[in-house]
Amino acid sequence: MKKVRKEKSILGRISDLSHRLVLMLVIPIVISLLLMLFYAQAYHSAITRMETIADLKTEVTEKIPGDAWNIISGRETFGGTKIYGTLHEVEATIDEITEQTGRENRLSLIVAGRTMQTLENYVDRIRDNQAAQVPVVENEAVLTEVRDVASLVDSMLNEYIAKEIGSAAKMSLTLRLVILVTAGAELFIVALAMWLRNRSVKATARSIRGPIEQLEEASARIAEGNLDARLEDTDVTELRNLTKQVNIMADRLKEMMEQSTRDAGNLRKAELRTLQAQINPHFLYNTLDAIVWKAEAGDKDEVIHLTSALSDFFRISLSSGADWIPISQEKKHIEGYLRIQQTRYRDIMSYEIDIPDEIGEFYILKLLLQPLVENALYHGIKIKRGGGRIYVSARQEEGDLVFTVRDTGGGMTPEQLRALNERMKQGQPTVSAGGGGFGLVNVNLRIRLYYNRTEGLQIESGDEGTTVSFRVPCRTREEISENESISGG
Repeated sequence: MKKVRKEKSILGRISDLSHRLVLMLVIPIVISLLLMLFYAQAYHSAITRMETIADLKTEVTEKIPGDAWNIISGRETFGGTKIYGTLHEVEATIDEITEQTGRENRLSLIVAGRTMQTLENYVDRIRDNQAAQVPVVENEAVLTEVRDVASLVDSMLNEYIAKEIGSAAKMSLTLRLVILVTAGAELFIVALAMWLRNRSVKATARSIRGPIEQLEEASARIAEGNLDARLEDTDVTELRNLTKQVNIMADRLKEMMEQSTRDAGNLRKAELRTLQAQINPHFLYNTLDAIVWKAEAGDKDEVIHLTSALSDFFRISLSSGADWIPISQEKKHIEGYLRIQQTRYRDIMSYEIDIPDEIGEFYILKLLLQPLVENALYHGIKIKRGGGRIYVSARQEEGDLVFTVRDTGGGMTPEQLRALNERMKQGQPTVSAGGGGFGLVNVNLRIRLYYNRTEGLQIESGDEGTTVSFRVPCRTREEISENESISGG
């Protein structure tokens, strides 16, 4: 049975290696730092204690005997000298230092603390003698004892300082030994870490190189057009995700190619439907009937006018198979269409065309405006009692051409407008005109496909009529690809 390898990411592999190296390098450093901090703190504490005891020596050997002499000589009183405060402060300090000191150096301080009690007893005798008004000579003898006891305390404090200095020297030697041992251990661990790092890097490289080579091979096949090439799963997380994405990309490319083929077919259907709408036999029959009726009525000018408009209409509709025509021709196309329709619907329809001549040389995909005008007539003006007016306008704006067809017809209800927008969003060409708005759907599809835009027509409708607009980039004859068929005008 084949052993299943556990999936692990590249980051995980590197992280594992890093953790091992960090642990190997950091643990000895942490231990050495802790030891150094411990001995450094102990050394600092010893120095602090020695400094404190050194400050007490002055209090014991100078201040206390001096205050006692001032009291005996009558220069100061007990309250003025605060000799008892000094005695108690020295005793408390010695007791505190004794608690902080190790057992090996504590004896001198214990004896010094007890001797301080003796010193305080002598001070009590001086106080009592003064209260009994004994001769000064007796107090001077007690003062001699005070000085001797203070000297004894000083010698004990000196002995304590000497022992602390010896202990500090031992700690310094120990600290130096710790540093040397730690340095040696670090050198060994660094060498071991480098060996482990090289071994792990090689193993990681081997586990990644194979999937990457497979990925390169499959990508090359896909780039050559083999969209059926797929990659097998790998145990490297990042490469596994990339493998999945490459397979998904190949699937989507295949779908896009198929969709592109379908879109091309839909586009051709939309073009055919739009062209069929232009060559509407009923429109042709009605126009020819109008020409015959005008001829019978003897209206020669109107016959010429209608025949010329019909000729322009079909000539531009066909455009010798061209897809792109100048805006001036598109304008002429809708003018011919509206002139013909005005002959039939003179009582209910009027129109206005506002397309400046200065944009007439730009090229546009043909048969974009006429279906919008036809929709405005048949689904707006005709259904409104009393008729209405159709406005066609164009303007140049920030490198784009903005076209608008507005009518004052009956408009659409919100439900009808939502349904129409949904049909346009689906992007499928309309087969027949039975449902209404088929021209808008086809024009919307052609704008999206030819101009590579996500949106085509913008429609607003209400009680006052409907406005249909769209925006396309300005294109000159030179900017149109050689592969695209154009009309020279």
